[in-house]
Amino acid sequence: MTFQLTVSPDFPPNRIAGWYIFNTWLQKTSGLAVHLEMYPDFESQRQAIKEDRVDMIYANPYDAAMLIREKGFVALARPFDKLDEAVVVTRSDAPYTSVDDLQPGIRIVVTNDPAVNLLGMMMLEPAELDASNTTIQEVESYAVAARLLIEGKADIAFFLKEAFEKLTNLTREQLKVLVESQIDDLYHLFLAGPRLAERHETLRGLLTTMHETPQGKDVLDNLDFSRWETVSEDDAEFMLNLIEALK
Repeated sequence: MTFQLTVSPDFPPNRIAGWYIFNTWLQKTSGLAVHLEMYPDFESQRQAIKEDRVDMIYANPYDAAMLIREKGFVALARPFDKLDEAVVVTRSDAPYTSVDDLQPGIRIVVTNDPAVNLLGMMMLEPAELDASNTTIQEVESYAVAARLLIEGKADIAFFLKEAFEKLTNLTREQLKVLVESQIDDLYHLFLAGPRLAERHETLRGLLTTMHETPQGKDVLDNLDFSRWETVSEDDAEFMLNLIEALK
């Protein structure tokens, strides 16, 4: 039987090759037949999840909540010292110096990452801005969001902090961060589904010890991770409750 692995589409594009290397490592160490399917956007990935075609996934906090609550997935591990934070970004020459300077009617560009958009809208609350008094345009990637800002076709954009930091130096020099979230309890999770129930503990062990071997360390380096760490059921539940509270 072949199991499908997929990765949240908000992962930096320059690390995609690293996931193919990870998939090869996973097959060799687990003895499982694993196919890595990279979806271009959240909609197509969520359709695959809905159709029960996904068995393992590196998921953002929002989707992790859905997968655990509705699809019976289990959190196996998380990248050590990697938190999910969002930033509100504008052009470097924009007149805004803080969120308080933003006015109703501003044009916001977002991707289809619900966790980031949730944090982004939360950070606009001090300026009394929401979906009712702003114009929101959804685009397919952070690169497109950055381009629209630079071209003056949007006023602000919501970015996953890590994705913003992975933009080219030239792009980031033309942008500035107005505010950054400081939740400290949101992170991506590596989840496994019900078809792998008998392998959950084995997979968790493989992940959390992979940094102990030279080959495993090389694979992690390609993902920009230092190591995986175990996520307890209580920790996962706390994050899921936090996501629910932020909605």
